Amino acid sequence: MNWSSREEAKESIKKVIADYYTQFMKKGEYIPGERIQYASTVFDERELCSAADALLDFWLGAGKRASEFERDFAKWLGVRFCSLVNSGSSANLLAVKALTIPELGDRRIMPGDEVITAACGFPTTVTAIINCGAVPVFLDVTIPQYNLDVSRLEEAYTSRTKAVMIAHTLGNPFDLSAIKSFCDKHNLWLIEDNCDALGAEYTIGGITKYTGTWGDIGTSSFYPPHHITMGEGGCVYTNNPILHNAIVSFRDWGRDCVCPPGHDNFCGHRFDGQHGELPVGYDHKYVFSRFGFNLKITEIQAAIGCEQLKKLPDFIERRRHNWKYLRSALSPLESKFIMPEPAENSTPSWFGFLLTVREGSGLNRNKIVQYLEQNNIQTRLLFSGNYVRQPCFDGLRGSNLYRVVGNLDNSDCITDNTFWIGVYPGMSDSMLDYMVKIIFEAVQQA
Repeated sequence: MNWSSREEAKESIKKVIADYYTQFMKKGEYIPGERIQYASTVFDERELCSAADALLDFWLGAGKRASEFERDFAKWLGVRFCSLVNSGSSANLLAVKALTIPELGDRRIMPGDEVITAACGFPTTVTAIINCGAVPVFLDVTIPQYNLDVSRLEEAYTSRTKAVMIAHTLGNPFDLSAIKSFCDKHNLWLIEDNCDALGAEYTIGGITKYTGTWGDIGTSSFYPPHHITMGEGGCVYTNNPILHNAIVSFRDWGRDCVCPPGHDNFCGHRFDGQHGELPVGYDHKYVFSRFGFNLKITEIQAAIGCEQLKKLPDFIERRRHNWKYLRSALSPLESKFIMPEPAENSTPSWFGFLLTVREGSGLNRNKIVQYLEQNNIQTRLLFSGNYVRQPCFDGLRGSNLYRVVGNLDNSDCITDNTFWIGVYPGMSDSMLDYMVKIIFEAVQQA
């Protein structure tokens, strides 16, 4: 083909890609009995064309689209700083790592210091604490909110406590009012693992903000099941410039330089500084002030994320619709299952619909789950369940590398009796109806 310009060529290629999506990828109406996943990426030709546009530029590292996403996502959340990373797990790691820097003085997390967290959730919240040399202090969770039991916070506090790091479980906010008050009282850092709750809102004192923005640092994941996706990817956000600079440095190999991608000498002092024991004028792009990592995103992923972000409000509303639909349709089974409940003062952005088999109901969680799976409904457990029962703790038992405060009865109950099904925005009402039908059948079969 003879194109008159590069832009014309791009538009021609993207037109073919859009036609490809319509002909081969666009999903038709749901047929009852088809496999219903707990989560799936919802996209159209715009994500494909945006990714192709980035690929045709062939700037493979983070570039203008990554900067665009960081700017727009920060604006959407209402925070000052937003840093893209390669996963939500990396986001959690950087969130804790940023609190270990010497600039924080007595508030710095040192090896052996303690971070309060929940015993039931996804492992990477806790893994970040352990990998930074801190000691996780586990508290039980409540049912039916499935979030941290705040009544144990004061009992968990010691002179070594430096932070609280908790996830908002499946889009349901934890008790931010109580936890923020506790952190403020003891001058503790608060990290919100917001990976499953993007778009959830919480109100304190008449002020409503998104979860992830009440604490000192928030994290998000853009793995395919989450509220928006880049395939892989994540984000760390904060209003604190000192923490932001640390996050960026740790993400980018530990560099001291803050030049944006593709820019040299942004500060105007690339060759005139004195750093450590290096010679005067040593190239600032190769000055490393921290022991860092390479946790960056690619431009193609960011291009997909820019299109997904535009759809986020609609995605959130559909998730809420699907959750409410299931909550209403399954209410006749309340004698069999503990139904989930939103946290007070919150508007959740649901990630899934949790069901806990009631004691004495005559039901068996595993039999229910197997019946659903056999009938093409994908299920999930509440991640690790009681995390300290997992094999990764076998070598830590009896050590001082973690603490448990109180009992973990609810976490054990969740381990034995809880599962969840999806509410992702690609689910139609007919899919929800099929799930409800099969759940009722499962109960009748028991």
